[in-house]
Amino acid sequence: MTALLDVAVERGVATLTLNDPDRRNVISGALVGEIVAAFDRLEADGTTAAVVVTGAGPAFCAGADLADLLAAADGDASGVTTVYEGFLRVARSPLPTIAAVNGPAVGAGLNLALACDVRVAAESAWFDTRFLKIGLHPGGGHTWMLHRLVGPQTAAAMVLFGDRLDGPAAVAAGLAYRCVPDAELLPTAHALAAGARDVDPELLRRTKASLRRAGDGRGHDQVLQDETRDQMWSLTLPTTKDRLTTLRRKITG
Repeated sequence: MTALLDVAVERGVATLTLNDPDRRNVISGALVGEIVAAFDRLEADGTTAAVVVTGAGPAFCAGADLADLLAAADGDASGVTTVYEGFLRVARSPLPTIAAVNGPAVGAGLNLALACDVRVAAESAWFDTRFLKIGLHPGGGHTWMLHRLVGPQTAAAMVLFGDRLDGPAAVAAGLAYRCVPDAELLPTAHALAAGARDVDPELLRRTKASLRRAGDGRGHDQVLQDETRDQMWSLTLPTTKDRLTTLRRKITG
């Protein structure tokens, strides 16, 4: 049986490619199992600095498997909750993640892109919530993830009125970090991911956790307290002391 997820690791950067192009990389139960297993392995190996998620073929991800949605309509919601786990597992990962969106990201496929820390879009990419178009209320935390990135007005335009954003529009709205020609998508994502290679793994994880908590409603004083604690911890790292010593010598000559 052909794997539905291709995993390649090079110099600390893992690339996870959804590999079901004939079905536009829909999130099936089998694919979810492979995503979960891949993140379990990458997080445990201690050598992976960042993860790039992309799709094979012309689509990034066309959303949930329709068979699971129809089963839920008949009272069996297990397939839908499994679909949720596909992108929630990505969202829970302490590893820095980049979605390299190579084509349409639709419904739960958009959720998968939203679950990553950064989205880089190809010129052929587009982002479509599509839930209401097929008679579904958004699910999987979609409204929260979208709203925090693009704000209430753009979220309403996309969810309530079915507006979809291409790559440049996604960048303008804050949904994507950068839009590049299709041929430059993976090189751009990999170059960005490489910036995490030389950072202490635990420092990366703590800093990502701080970024994820930054919008949780806490005041500046609480954030200051938490950041001070983790910054003082980072000063105990041997690599940090070495870098600071080298920098001081360079500055002072």
